[in-house]
Amino acid sequence: MNKSTLLYAGETRGWDVDAAWHDLVDPRDVAGLDPAEYAPPPGDPEASGQPADALAELEDAHARARVLVAAQYRAIADILAEAAVDPDPWTGPDPTLDGAWADPRGRTTSAVRRERRDLAVRAAVADIAVRLRMSETTVRAKAADADALRSRCPRLWALFLGGAISEQNARIAARDAASLPSAAHAAWAAFDEQLVSSAAVLTPARFRVRARVVRDRMHPASIDERHREAAQERSVWIVDGDDAMSTLCVQAPTADIHAAWNVVDAHARSLRAEPDEERTLAQLRADVLVGILARGESRGIDPVVSVTVPMMTLLGEDDTPATLDGYGPIDLDTAKRLAGSARSWIRVLTHPVTGTVLDVDRTTYRVPADLRRWVTIENASCLFPGCARSARECDIDHRVDWQFGGPTAATNLGPTCEHHHIVKHGTRWRLERDSEAGELRWTSPSGATTGLDPPPF
Repeated sequence: MNKSTLLYAGETRGWDVDAAWHDLVDPRDVAGLDPAEYAPPPGDPEASGQPADALAELEDAHARARVLVAAQYRAIADILAEAAVDPDPWTGPDPTLDGAWADPRGRTTSAVRRERRDLAVRAAVADIAVRLRMSETTVRAKAADADALRSRCPRLWALFLGGAISEQNARIAARDAASLPSAAHAAWAAFDEQLVSSAAVLTPARFRVRARVVRDRMHPASIDERHREAAQERSVWIVDGDDAMSTLCVQAPTADIHAAWNVVDAHARSLRAEPDEERTLAQLRADVLVGILARGESRGIDPVVSVTVPMMTLLGEDDTPATLDGYGPIDLDTAKRLAGSARSWIRVLTHPVTGTVLDVDRTTYRVPADLRRWVTIENASCLFPGCARSARECDIDHRVDWQFGGPTAATNLGPTCEHHHIVKHGTRWRLERDSEAGELRWTSPSGATTGLDPPPF
């Protein structure tokens, strides 16, 4: 066993790991980074007892596991890269080095050497897959993700190796970074810089949105151009499963997919409200969709989709992209079509300077429809850290209870999903506003404090 010093969760700790994973963190990788900045929120220093000890032990185990997962990515990428550089261990000696060699298939020396490199990588992939009981596709994906992070996002790569970023978030960042143009070095650097803090604190569902939005902003090509190209890839396919069940997959423009989802959801919720209905909402959505597609059933419900369009963009004086609620930036042509068409679309025009809309304080308990709409647009999802439940599906909660003097005002309202609404009122979790900074912070029963998740867009 080898003893290594591993950087994670804002501190260094020594512990035994297998010798194969030695030297996991190169000091050059973490130059200029302060890992403490990405540490999890500290608990109450006076808290003690079994729950606090168990939580601390769990955090420690989780951080160690992250480090080993990152080490696996690094090792896989290094093995495949070395196989491409030196194919001999995987394919045997290079026959082209023999002066008397002649290829029986008439290939050139460069073609043979190129094929040897490819075969060496294939052999290495297969070897790793067998040893680790992974599919070869997974092995190649891990290597590609590691290469993308190492070459395009060195800050994220260093934090991943140090255990500050989860495997899921590292994979999301890697694939969005890899989709940026190969020569867009400035875009890579900006993408890396803007995701460092959020990658360490957001759950995968929320980080996926954040990464997509940052990628869209950093991409040198306009979203309109990229949307036109991507729309050419729209398709439908089936994935067959067990027990006579299958999954229907549709890839199409985002606005259309969200509109279709909202139609299905509205149908399902309408049926759910009927007496004696025993199906779950998920079952109803599936039944409604299949009914519409297979049998042409419809109840005439129109979808409602919120689109925020900066005024100057709508007037053609700016290129700030429009935002589709629950997704992020969309192309301008789609935004203009939605903003000027059916009454079933909510059109939200932002202020050309501040990007916000005016808010009016309320003196009644019941949240008026226009204020509810504003609150759900201002906060796209549940306020609880890590919860990606859409604000449209949440309760509009009074942070300070109405019965204790809390007003029905935008400053005291926020979307909270049913689950976290119950947690907030039924446990020792607290949501409080910092009197000096004015920021909202959650405090857990064990004393850990954390702010709201960074907005995805």
